[in-house]
Amino acid sequence: MDFNLLVTNLTNPTLLYFLLGIAAFMLRSDLEIPPTTTKFIALYLLFSIGFRGGQELAHAPLSGEILAALGFGMLLASAIPIYTFYILKRRLSVYDAGAVAAAYGSISAVTFVAADSFLQVQNLAMGGHMVAVMALMEAPAIVVGVLLMRRADPSPPEGQASLNGIIHHALTNGSVLMIVGSLIIGLIADTKQAAGIEPFTTDIFKGFLAIYLLEMGMTTARRFAAFRRYGLFVTAFGIVVPMINGVLAAVLSGFITPDPANRLVFAVLAGSASYIAVPAAMRIAAPRADPGLYIPMALGVTFPFNIAVGIPLYWVVVGMS
Repeated sequence: MDFNLLVTNLTNPTLLYFLLGIAAFMLRSDLEIPPTTTKFIALYLLFSIGFRGGQELAHAPLSGEILAALGFGMLLASAIPIYTFYILKRRLSVYDAGAVAAAYGSISAVTFVAADSFLQVQNLAMGGHMVAVMALMEAPAIVVGVLLMRRADPSPPEGQASLNGIIHHALTNGSVLMIVGSLIIGLIADTKQAAGIEPFTTDIFKGFLAIYLLEMGMTTARRFAAFRRYGLFVTAFGIVVPMINGVLAAVLSGFITPDPANRLVFAVLAGSASYIAVPAAMRIAAPRADPGLYIPMALGVTFPFNIAVGIPLYWVVVGMS
């Protein structure tokens, strides 16, 4: 890997705020961001990337490449949970394996945003349709994960939600609804009218991202402390498997698009793991699954790996393939 590229990524202010959050927890600081503020910033980030993606998509004709990208994204989200489930089932319960597999088949919107920031440093921009790809990758992974659990244990516990209810929840989850809705609004909004909110969607974006990653750093440190009891296997899984997924997506996406920015985003989406949409769905789909396992794996292991090392690694792979 290019050492200068890694240093540039590690000295990105947004990443440094993430590290400050970890340091704040380790130093037992009373630094705290109110939960309502964190939720607002999360919704803002989703609104901003969705709206900007819709605006970019509005100026791009629907092409075979865009349709192929949407299909490739859904294929990744459906295939990753299948093979990861059977790896995990060797060491974990059916429900834990299914929940973790769903998390790794789904995506992390914040890692997606970090990749967008990385591309801006490279003076590149992804296609607006990649926001739609991200949105479409949430639900398939959840559905496949639940189906794998049901297949392995055809007698689910009483009170577990129906598959239709789970699909509905996956599609109407707040984060999915916000980004899909913003994408549609950006797509149909009048260009001149949309320019009026451009300072809100672009100029302050990185500042809000830095504050959000500060909170993510503190949350990561708290979650990881509770996660250590699960041992080396799941920690190694949280690094090695996403890295493999990201590298494979970086290579295979070359058959879908020649654009290096879009290929990096595919790699990041394949290599990230959900710690928002999937946990919300698993509360009703797999109440036996331990959130103290699949949330810290995604947030405490895979998320920091991707924003520190994974993104520049995938970028190098894109450049070599």
